[in-house]
Amino acid sequence: MNVIYRIDDTICAPATSSGGAISIVRVSGPDCFRAVDKVVGMRRGDAAGAAGFSLHFGVVEGLDEVLVSIFRAPHSYTGEDMAEISCHASPYVVAELVRRLCDAGCRPAEAGEFTRRAFTAGKLDLSQAEAVADLIAADSMAAHKLAFSQLRGAYSHKLRQLRGQLTELAALLELELDFSEEDLEFANRDKLAGLSADALAECRRLSDSFRLGNAFKKGIPVAIVGAVNSGKSTLLNALLGEERAIVSDVPGTTRDTVEELLSINGVSYRLIDTAGIRETQESVERMGIERSFDKLDGASVVVIMLDGTAPQAEWEEIERVVGPRIGPEARVIRARNKTDLLDSPSPLPGVLDISALTGAGMDALKNAISADDAERLTESDGALVSNARHCKALENAASCLERFSDGLSKGLGTELLAEDLREALSELGDIFGEVTHFEITDVIFKRFCIGK
Repeated sequence: MNVIYRIDDTICAPATSSGGAISIVRVSGPDCFRAVDKVVGMRRGDAAGAAGFSLHFGVVEGLDEVLVSIFRAPHSYTGEDMAEISCHASPYVVAELVRRLCDAGCRPAEAGEFTRRAFTAGKLDLSQAEAVADLIAADSMAAHKLAFSQLRGAYSHKLRQLRGQLTELAALLELELDFSEEDLEFANRDKLAGLSADALAECRRLSDSFRLGNAFKKGIPVAIVGAVNSGKSTLLNALLGEERAIVSDVPGTTRDTVEELLSINGVSYRLIDTAGIRETQESVERMGIERSFDKLDGASVVVIMLDGTAPQAEWEEIERVVGPRIGPEARVIRARNKTDLLDSPSPLPGVLDISALTGAGMDALKNAISADDAERLTESDGALVSNARHCKALENAASCLERFSDGLSKGLGTELLAEDLREALSELGDIFGEVTHFEITDVIFKRFCIGK
């Protein structure tokens, strides 16, 4: 059952996680300052009479000395009267402060409720609100840059402009429907065709960017594949600089995929150590090999481990088996391992010489894995879609615009054209939350942490 959120009451919650020296308790709503004054004794004046964007020293009787930040509506994060109380990070102090605020007329905030109020007040659109959660969760420079650019409207501004122009044309089509008996044409068909083509191209460009944007956000998947005992697990440990995968001379030790994150030049890579590929009748090992193939399908980078001590035929067999399972857009790196066991090995074209055991060649391999990813992120100016909901809405809008353009070229009636345009506008509006169903916003904000 959906919860009906009230926006006429006052909420409070810790806005910081435990573990630091200072915690912040956030209060927002119409009775914000009155509640703060009931709990905090200011050295000078009170919260109700304080100016916005001001700091005040105060004491919570018998509990703590605090610093109160005052934000007056509409110039606050939520668009309401808001205060932030900085206190010592004792779990007891924070919990007691929240309890006293609730006794003073506040209620505990739900997950994401502060940001939901910011959205309701028009301080953020829905895509920007989602970016707040992504910004909090960002664990790499790339993920942070994507979230921050979305928060600043890297691609939403362009889509808003297109949607605004399409809305004007849709209004003219609706006007034609009102005067259908007079057979009048208000919307210029050439202008309609040009604008819908521009909108379609932009929707396709952004939806196509999701694969890269999602990889930057969650970690670019790098599959390490090869025959048994070629050194895949040793390589994973060498790249990470710690023992994360079990290494053994026993063939088939790795029965399942092992995933770990590695940051290179501010970009996260999700290293995937896969089961050694070989013919086997052992059921569990066969399942591991099948999962290896599944990981190959979705990998952006594939490192094919070639055992430097193995015969050429083994290399050719690995290439034959894994080649058809590698995606067409994946970057393939061939690495000859165990070079420390070879006497002056001759360089091979297109093959990196490494030793996962000694660490030789690791820097060159990291450079090959990262290639120009950091530059690609910079060149994109952050205008990449990293949100699956946005990608789906863009794909749906593109389908509507394709039907619209096709109908326009075939001279279909105004009523059919208007319906396709309405659907496209609705899909684009879903991204910003302008025509979004309550269920969608409910799911989005429930993913937030308490206090944000």
